[in-house]
Amino acid sequence: MAGKVFFSMSMSLDGFIAPEPVPVDNYFAPEKQDDPDVRRWMAQWMELQQWIFPLRFFRENLNLGEGGEEGRDNDFARETFERTGASVMGMRMFDLGEQTWPEEAPFRTAVFVVTHTRRDPWERPGGTTFHFVNDGIESALDQAREAAGDRDVRIAGGGATIVEYVNAGLVDEFSITLSPVLFGAGIRLFDGVDASRVALEPVRSEFSSRATHLIYDVRPR
Repeated sequence: MAGKVFFSMSMSLDGFIAPEPVPVDNYFAPEKQDDPDVRRWMAQWMELQQWIFPLRFFRENLNLGEGGEEGRDNDFARETFERTGASVMGMRMFDLGEQTWPEEAPFRTAVFVVTHTRRDPWERPGGTTFHFVNDGIESALDQAREAAGDRDVRIAGGGATIVEYVNAGLVDEFSITLSPVLFGAGIRLFDGVDASRVALEPVRSEFSSRATHLIYDVRPR
C-alpha cells in the first residue's frame, strides 16, 4: 500500500518559512560568513528552527554525538524522519543545501530534485542519493513513490515547490511547526496557493515550550 504525500515545514507566526530569497551562487561560502547580510539571514533562519537544535534526534541525525533533549518535540522530529521513505525538492533548495549540508546529507533516503537540466545522480555517504528529474513534478513524485515503497513521500521544499504540488492536488497532508517568531518579510509558505481547490481537516495539534505542531489532512474543496 502506497504511503501519503506530505510536507513538513517550520513556519513563523506571520506565515514565513525563510528570510528573503538570496542569490544562490556561493552565498554561504566560508569566506562570506562575516558578511552582515549572511549573518542576518542565518540568525533569522536559526531563530525559526530553534525548536529542533537542542533535540537528541537532531544530534543523532547529524552525527553530533550523544546527548540532547527528549520529549514531544524530539518524538515529532523522529516520527517525521522515520515515516519518510523518499523526498522531493526543487532545484533552488538543492542549490542552497549543496552549499550547507554536511557530507552525510541529513535525508538518508533517495531525494528527487525537480529541475530543467540533466545531471547524473549524486550519491552521498550515509544513504542519501540525489536524483535529478527534468520531466516534471508528476514524474519526480512517481519515482519517489516507487523508491519509498509503503512509506511516505515528503515534499521537502522550498515553498514554491510545495505550492506547485498542492495546486496540482498531489499532497495528502500538511505538517506545520509554528515557531514563536515574527519575520515581517521573507518567503511565505502559501504564496500563490490556489485556495479554491484545497480544504483542510484538522488531525492533530500539539504544543511544547518551543513550538506548536499542526497536522491537517487535505480534502478537495
